[in-house]
Amino acid sequence: MPEIRLWAPLAHRADAHVGDTVHPMTPAGDGCFTVDLPVGTRYLLSVDGGEPRPDPRSPRQPEGIHGPSEVFDAPAHAWTDAGWAYPEVLGGVFYELHVGTFTDAGTLDSAIERLPHLVELGVDTVEVMPVQPFPGERGWGYDGVSLYAVHEAYGGPAALQRFVDAAHGLGLAVCLDVVYNHFGPAGNYVSTFGPYFTEKHHTPWGAAINLDDAHADGVRAFIVDAACRWLRDFHVDALRLDAVHALVDDSQPHLLAELSDAVTALRDELGQRRTLIAESDLNQVSMITPTAEGGLGMDGQWADDVHHALHSWLTGETFGYYVDFGPISVLEKALTGVFVHDGTFSTFRDETWGAPVPDDVERRRFVTFTQNHDQVGNRGLGDRPDERLAPGAVAGGAALLLLSPFTPMLFQGQEWGTRRPFRYFTDHDPELGRLVTQGRMREFAQHGWDEIYGPGADIPDPQDPATFAASTLDWDEASDPEHAATLAWHRTLIALRRTHLHPDDRGGNLPLTVAHGADWIAMTHGPLTVVASPRSAVEIDCAAQLGCDGELTASAGDATLAGGVLTLGPASVAVLLG
Repeated sequence: MPEIRLWAPLAHRADAHVGDTVHPMTPAGDGCFTVDLPVGTRYLLSVDGGEPRPDPRSPRQPEGIHGPSEVFDAPAHAWTDAGWAYPEVLGGVFYELHVGTFTDAGTLDSAIERLPHLVELGVDTVEVMPVQPFPGERGWGYDGVSLYAVHEAYGGPAALQRFVDAAHGLGLAVCLDVVYNHFGPAGNYVSTFGPYFTEKHHTPWGAAINLDDAHADGVRAFIVDAACRWLRDFHVDALRLDAVHALVDDSQPHLLAELSDAVTALRDELGQRRTLIAESDLNQVSMITPTAEGGLGMDGQWADDVHHALHSWLTGETFGYYVDFGPISVLEKALTGVFVHDGTFSTFRDETWGAPVPDDVERRRFVTFTQNHDQVGNRGLGDRPDERLAPGAVAGGAALLLLSPFTPMLFQGQEWGTRRPFRYFTDHDPELGRLVTQGRMREFAQHGWDEIYGPGADIPDPQDPATFAASTLDWDEASDPEHAATLAWHRTLIALRRTHLHPDDRGGNLPLTVAHGADWIAMTHGPLTVVASPRSAVEIDCAAQLGCDGELTASAGDATLAGGVLTLGPASVAVLLG
């Protein structure tokens, strides 16, 4: 029978409640209590005779976040991926999806049916937005409360194992998005059992997770064990750690360093690679510096500045957090240096921010994108760039992304240029839902969306089921001629990347240079040169202005190469080889 383990350091006793039957738990030291229960048993836990609550380490919540936990035997899954090599995912193409809107059925099993599309596209790694249980049926997943379980509406934990197994069978790695910086506001019972929070620090969600106050060791172990469980029992290849800058920890080692060392030990135990990628807005290379050298030991990290620079240049948006972006010189800095704020003043933050990335740090360790759930979903209407930009301008952005030295990521439907929005949606109880909606409106007011939508825009209510329905992908779009051309363009770019830019081991940095004119930019990465002109027609002397004499190998919009002169029409892009 599987062991149920509860950390309750201040409790004198703990009990497991199975219906009307109470099973005393056995003290196991270090504030832990254990009890063995058969697989499939539904139970609640209590300490010192208090109200029974769901297990903080619950492996399954079949009746939702407020209901009983259920014993699930994760190691019992009959895996079929014995030949899977657990590849180096950094440097390959990522694809972010949200289970609930990726298909009409909104389940992990229905998502499996669409994985062959990703293989044909050339994707290497599927990144799945958080699957931990959250309130109601629909949500982004960042309000989860059971860090060891899988949202039941998605199919529960067994469905995640089937998804990973199927992905590996098709040659796709899986990266799971996990949230350890806060718990959601509903169903959050962990403080019933122990000091999971501290008033020593505060985050945007209130009291911080207790990482460096009294009894923090148990909280840290709770998080590290949760992360390792996905990598071990669910065969997940990589974890994307949400907003690690909100993991406030003044102790040594930092939680991230402790997690890095634990995953290194797991790699050695399994003889298989596993990867940790941090979402961080700190712009510090110490995030990916090994722990042995005093760093936090992450394998990769997000690089929002690259997105901001590219998006702002393409769209002309320079409000909110885009205020320091927009000029082509800023895009050049992002492509060559990763961080735009690298010790410079950030107007949006109103302080000096970041530090430079040394030239010898492999650029594949930075994940970049032109769309993701935040950069689309946190817009007032959740609108995609394709709604406002000419197709050739979008194609130019895609070429600069996919042929860059970074690890590029696409967001579901981006590959065929979907204009379906991806909006922020929730399924809270009415009172909490009202508060979330009001908070969302206040947040949007700070982002300056009036610049796009005008004053008094009708921002969708996150609680309205129609907001969720509008965000569900329409797969029939992909066969429309215009969308099919966009899909073919993405396939071409990914094939060029795979052929010319990244060997099998994805190691090393190929040379990268950037040239630009008033309204065009050229990025030469290894043997490929991308020349993008999102608005104006241009003529470029390749030898004199680009330092190359390659052949035109791919283009979108109007592009010709004759006599060493590249001619681009408005909203056009060309890729030269050689």
